[in-house]
Amino acid sequence: MSFVPLRFIGERIHVEFDVPPILDKKPGCPDRFVWRGQPFDIAAVLSEWHDYRRRGRVAQNMRDSHLRSATRRGSWGVGRDFYRVRTHSGRIFDLYYDRAPDGADQRKGSWYLFREMTDTALQQDT
Repeated sequence: MSFVPLRFIGERIHVEFDVPPILDKKPGCPDRFVWRGQPFDIAAVLSEWHDYRRRGRVAQNMRDSHLRSATRRGSWGVGRDFYRVRTHSGRIFDLYYDRAPDGADQRKGSWYLFREMTDTALQQDT
């Protein structure tokens, strides 16, 4: 399958897990999310990828050997975990968990609905 973006969304979402994650900073893909008041149950995880690169000033506060390791594994509060999911209604979304704390009250990070995708094979059939 080949996917292309249908539209950019870029909005914070609420997620729910049937079993609470063991690690706060690596929660894995949720079982459902709520966007603009509408719940979406996740039927399948189509892919996942991680971006733990340090950017800007924080990229310069580590030795090179530690920076390479942190880029692979991640370090506290740095990076994003992305998930491409298909909902039970058949819609395809990319969502991500931003590991950066959002102030002293929100140290766990935040979830975002990145974009809605479409399968290029479906476009060719129509």
